[in-house]
Amino acid sequence: MSLVSQTRSLSLVTGAKASSQEEEKKVPLKDKLSDIDLVKEVFNKKGYTFFETPQKDYNLNLFGVRVENNVSNDFDDYICAIYHLGGEWRTHVWHATTDPGKHWLENPINPKGTAILIPGQYRSTWKLAKHQGKYKALCQRKPVKVWRDNNKDNILDYECEVTDEGFFGINIHRSNPKTQSYLVERWSAGCQVFQKVAQYYEFLDLCDESAARYGNSFTYTLFEESDFDS
Repeated sequence: MSLVSQTRSLSLVTGAKASSQEEEKKVPLKDKLSDIDLVKEVFNKKGYTFFETPQKDYNLNLFGVRVENNVSNDFDDYICAIYHLGGEWRTHVWHATTDPGKHWLENPINPKGTAILIPGQYRSTWKLAKHQGKYKALCQRKPVKVWRDNNKDNILDYECEVTDEGFFGINIHRSNPKTQSYLVERWSAGCQVFQKVAQYYEFLDLCDESAARYGNSFTYTLFEESDFDS
């Protein structure tokens, strides 16, 4: 083997090792969302309010994180809660979708197109009520901003030209009432939806505790996965 070939082979091996090491060092998104210091840093960078009140139990920071995947129908996002209890931080990271399902993308309810909640902080925008008059959920009570995806395919069109602001019933609720759902389909037409009902009940318990102390009003913040890139 010539010296040039040896050098080239060594470079390829070294590059492969470096790439492998970078992959090993990459922190999974779910782990990042349990890193309270990192989450606070992301809130601060965005100029959002983060409730840091060690003396107040159940003063909830509720937020969702949308992953970098524009193909619909998977519960591949997260809904999270960070709060103090007994002077200590508590965190929860739950499986969810922050996007509408394939069914409603292909069959929009609104003539402008299917709603996709635009990332941002929505202060005091939800309250405990009945989702579609059926079961307890966090229900929208102030205007929110959405993109309108109206090309009737199964691809989520983030940052599309048509936006809308108002009352659209963008609630935070469960999917399957008994166990869990594996596809989003009809469970979301723009709502933020839990995959697993057991996790949803954990979430509701926290909301009940918070409402009893601070009133029936909740702030929810939606991030994108890229917000947590270092």
